[in-house]
Amino acid sequence: VQLTQSGGGLVQAGDSLRLSCTTSGLYNVAMGWFRQAPGKEREFVARITWNGASMTYGDSVKGRFTISRDNDKDTMYLQMNNLKPEDTAIYYCAVSRVPYSVSADTYHYWGQGTQVTVSP
Repeated sequence: VQLTQSGGGLVQAGDSLRLSCTTSGLYNVAMGWFRQAPGKEREFVARITWNGASMTYGDSVKGRFTISRDNDKDTMYLQMNNLKPEDTAIYYCAVSRVPYSVSADTYHYWGQGTQVTVSP
């Protein structure tokens, strides 16, 4: 099982970015995005069921971020709009054993992480 992330980078406040996460060896699974800023605990960002029918967002990203997936491409996305400096973190995609979970403890496969840096 492998999760390969792409996207991320350095942008200015108000800009947009899209992260991608492609799975191999696992298909049609519940997935999510988490992030971790320096000196802080890992934070839930968003999750999506295997068929894309249900999504949940963390309070800090609601209305700005959108999670989606394309099962034909085995890829999940995180569209991030109106980015803020406080969104600066390493972003991780992950696969969950539990379809509706927002707890990192239930996510058992993780991507390598990708840095997102938002300047003021």
